[in-house]
Parts: sequence; C-alpha cells; structure tokens
Amino acid sequence: MKKSIFGLLLMMEAVFLAVTTLVALYYHYTLGESDWEAFALTTAITLLSGATLTVYGRAGSDSRKRQLSRGGSFIIVGMTWVVFSAFGMLPFIFYEGLPIDPVSAYFETMNGFTTTGATVLSDLESLPHGILFWRSLMQWLGGLGIVVFSFALLPVSDMKNSTMFQAETTGITLSRLTPKIGSTARRLLLIYLLLTAACAVAFWAGPMNLFDALNHSMTAVSTGGFSTHTASIGYFQSAYIEYVTAAFMFISSINFYLLYYISIRRWQVCVRNEELQSYVLMFVGMMAFFCLMFRFYSSVSCPVSMPQTGEEIFRTSFFHVSSIFTSTSFTARDFVCVNTPFWFPTLLMMIIGGCAGSTSGGVKVVRVIIYMKNVLREFRIHLHPRAIISIRMNGHVVSDQHVRRVMSYLVVYVLLLVVGSAIFSMLLGYGLEASVALCIASFSNVGSSLGELGLPGDYASLPAFGKIFLSLLMLIGRLEIFTVLFLFMPKSWRL
Repeated sequence: MKKSIFGLLLMMEAVFLAVTTLVALYYHYTLGESDWEAFALTTAITLLSGATLTVYGRAGSDSRKRQLSRGGSFIIVGMTWVVFSAFGMLPFIFYEGLPIDPVSAYFETMNGFTTTGATVLSDLESLPHGILFWRSLMQWLGGLGIVVFSFALLPVSDMKNSTMFQAETTGITLSRLTPKIGSTARRLLLIYLLLTAACAVAFWAGPMNLFDALNHSMTAVSTGGFSTHTASIGYFQSAYIEYVTAAFMFISSINFYLLYYISIRRWQVCVRNEELQSYVLMFVGMMAFFCLMFRFYSSVSCPVSMPQTGEEIFRTSFFHVSSIFTSTSFTARDFVCVNTPFWFPTLLMMIIGGCAGSTSGGVKVVRVIIYMKNVLREFRIHLHPRAIISIRMNGHVVSDQHVRRVMSYLVVYVLLLVVGSAIFSMLLGYGLEASVALCIASFSNVGSSLGELGLPGDYASLPAFGKIFLSLLMLIGRLEIFTVLFLFMPKSWRL
C-alpha cells in the first residue's frame, strides 16, 4: 500500500509539472524560450515512475485492507517531501541554460516545497518563465501541504487518515472543519485558492503584469518568498505593491480554520481566539518598535538609507514585520545589519512565526502562549503545592499531553539550533552570528539570514555539505521536527 500511495502522489506532482510545461510552451512560442523540453521530460519521468509504483504496489498488496500504522503514516509524510523534491529538481538539471549542480538543484527545490525562500540562483530576470513559474508553484504546493493537496484532490480513502493529516499540518492539535478529513482538506484548498486569486487580482491591479501577479500571489499566500526578480518586491518601487504584499502575508499567517469561520461570518470564534489576539498584539508591538527605531535611530553600518517620511516609516515597518513574522522573506529594502538594534527583534520574529494551521513557519504563537502559561502555572504550584491548576486556551483545558508535546518541541528545537550553529561555526568556518541566523532562518522556513549571508544569492557560496544540511533543517522545520526525526528511527520503519 505504501508504494501505491507514493505512486499516486508522484502522479499528482506530474500533473503540476504538466501545467508548468504548458506555461513553458506558451513562452516558447511567444519568446522562443526552450525550457519546455526539460519540463516535458521531467513530467514523463515522474508520471511513469508514479504509474509504475501504483501498479506494483497494488499488485503486491494484501487483498485485505490494512490500515497504515502511526509510524508508517509519519514515514510516508516525511518521505513524500524528500521524493517530491528529488523529482522536482529535475527541470533545473535538465535545462541546459541553467548551470547548476545536483546538490544546488535539490537545495533550491527543498527551499521551494518548504516555502523557505532562500535561493542559489542569481539574475532571476534572465531565467525562462517556465523555471520561474515552477519555483512559485512549488512554494504554493508546499504552503498548504503536499499531503493536504492529495487529500483534497485524490479520491483514495485508504490514505486519508488523521495521523498523516496531523503529521503535515502545523499546530499542536488536529482540528477539522467537518468530520471527514477529505472534506476538511477540500475546504482548506478552496480557501487557499480564493485567497491566491484575490491576491493575484490585487497585484495585477497595480504595476505588476499578469505573470508577475500570478507568481507573487502564489509565493505571498504560501508565505514562501520566491520572486521573479532579483530585487524581490523592491523591484517594483511601488508603495501599493508593498501594502498589498504585507496585507496578504499577514492574512496567510492566520489559522486557516479561523479564515473559514470569517468566511461564514462567525466572527465571535475569531474575536475570542487567544492565539490570534496574542499574534495581533505582538505584530502591532513589533511594528511600533520598528517605527520608533526608524524615527530615532540612524545607522552608519548599513549601506541602504533608512525611511524618512512618516508614511514611509509606517510602510517599511509594516512590510518588514509582516515579511519576517510570517516567514515569507520578501524584501523591499535591506536595512537589517548585524550589531544593530534591528537584528535581535528580527531573529525573535523568525523564531516565533505565525499562527498554527497557517502557511507560516516558526514555532507558532500557540506554543509560545502555552509555554508561558505553563511557566506561570509552575510559579503558582510552588506557592500552592496542593492546588490543581490547569492551563486553558480559548476557554478549554489544554491536556497535559499537549503541554508535554509543546515542552518537548521547544527543547528539541533549542537542541537542534545549538547543534546546527556549532556545525556551521566549527566545521564550515562561519561566524557565530551568521551560523545562528542561518539555522534559525532554515528551521523557521524564513529564508532571509543575517550576517555573512544576508543578501539574495549568497546561498550559492555555501559548500555542498552546507546546502545538504540546511535542506535537512528546512524539512525538519516545515514538518515540525518529529515527523522528520521518525525517518532516522529504525523502529519506525519496522512499524
């Protein structure tokens, strides 16, 4: 059954590759670009591989239906992202006009599917439209989740179990809009489609052409950050584009379940949601901090001039906080330099991230809230040892099991951050600031880094080991640590 599931997922990827092939063919006939051949070949290979696995898996499976074990579900989800990236990198290798080695191609693809946004490609304007579209489409697929897409699009009941859904969606609990996971996935996909379409229309109404609008809408709603221009959003030099981008990044970092309740006008659910309340307060607080810093702090260590007028200060603060808090990493200007007061709050926003159940990265606001409430509970227990004190979220008691999961997640997060920073600092020779920033950016799927690798294209200078290691950190961050760690546990494979 596992082989047939992988086969179906690969055939789904082949469909999206075929769509990209059509885009590349259009620009082949209009502009003479030749990347369509690379996509056509990749589509054929992916489709053939998927069909072979599907037929072979069904032929070798037991006639009696067997449910996947919990460990098997985590294995499938983790391996799906690895296999998708392996096939997704083939167009970068097959296209002769793009001199890129396999490690860099895999790094670029993993950045796409995990919506991290770091890139090894420079001079994006010289790339063919098919390559640019595939980069954006990868982030759009990874934003909602590959498995969630499969639940919504593939009519296969065997693979639709709650463990696989939980292994990929972000958060500490499994919430459903309907009793059936397939129906929940379809409603999430509908919200995702409508949000992307609205963003594309808003972009197209401004100075963007249709191609740029479609690409940036996919990467903004997925909070991925890939752009069709090397200067990112700064290329357009438009206050309107910056406001629209910041607004849709913020909306996409809200729990999609809350967006559904907003769509059916159940406002009270959103107003009473503690995570959303805390997120809005932190977002506004960070905006106020950066506004004050832009107003009263002048930096001589950054080559880019600071915003001057009141409107420019507000817009730059709104865009930067939205880009970093949501883990999108779009840039309009580069003003965050090491050893300035902008550095630490930017790293803090990278770590926290957006809301659970959204497309954003980071540890998620809900985990921060539960951690702080657990700390306060420990203080109260020390004062009243015999008291029974529970943690509540949105009026409901949070079980001790969920609290333990949050604490375990944060401990492992810090441990991996320390180990990752040590590896980059000692083995690769990077400075401490750059090493910490790189690991945080990868874990949180932000893409932007501070220190030695702060500008677009600098990731190309990383050695092969560094790219492989960061690819692993991106996957661990996107699937929230434990799903990926299951891949390194032999007992999980036996289960």
